[in-house]
Amino acid sequence: MSTATPLPTWLTRVGVFDLETTGVDVTADRIVTAHVGVIDRHGREIASRDWLADPGIPIPDSAAAVHGISTAHAREHGRPAREVVSEVTEALAMLFAQGLPIVAYNASYDFSLLAHEARRHGLPELHAPQPVIDPLVIDKAHDRYRRGKRTLSVVAEHYAVVLDAAHEASADAVAAGRVALALARQFELPETAAELHTQQIGWARHQAASLTEYFIKVGRLDPEETLDGSWPLRS
Repeated sequence: MSTATPLPTWLTRVGVFDLETTGVDVTADRIVTAHVGVIDRHGREIASRDWLADPGIPIPDSAAAVHGISTAHAREHGRPAREVVSEVTEALAMLFAQGLPIVAYNASYDFSLLAHEARRHGLPELHAPQPVIDPLVIDKAHDRYRRGKRTLSVVAEHYAVVLDAAHEASADAVAAGRVALALARQFELPETAAELHTQQIGWARHQAASLTEYFIKVGRLDPEETLDGSWPLRS
């Protein structure tokens, strides 16, 4: 398909969102850094906010090696986790209230972890966040058989999006937004963000089922196990 495909009108402005955390378990791990911003149709960030939290638990060395934030640094410079969780949730809710779609790469991870953090601190959650744009889900749906990894850095490179500081929340959030714009230029996306949101629910479910089948085949999952395909919040 031609790269001259016009952008849907709802992509004029989109929110971008990313978390860096203590690990990959959405139910138990904690937020370390967060970024919420807005980009225009040219990929320029026109509003942004960053947070550094003291997660209240030690940051494993493996996580610190990824995002560069140590336990000592977070304790000295980070704000209380409850305040950060509250403000990030409120910032996202405000963008949704304005009618902006929010881009998050592997959205079910970020939105699910944020929801569990809100519950942990007795804060209001984002219930059924929408519309959400997940470049990972869209890329897998439209270019299903492309070989190779689907990490943000790999997918950004594939679509000629610059990502100079991978695993920094602000850089990842903006790059994900620009990948979403690149996908919209290369593939024909729905007329409305709401329609795309609904399509992604089905795509994510199908992708999880296919990956479950593969993992069982290669012995990474037991036959009775399944991957959670719920999106954008894991069940």
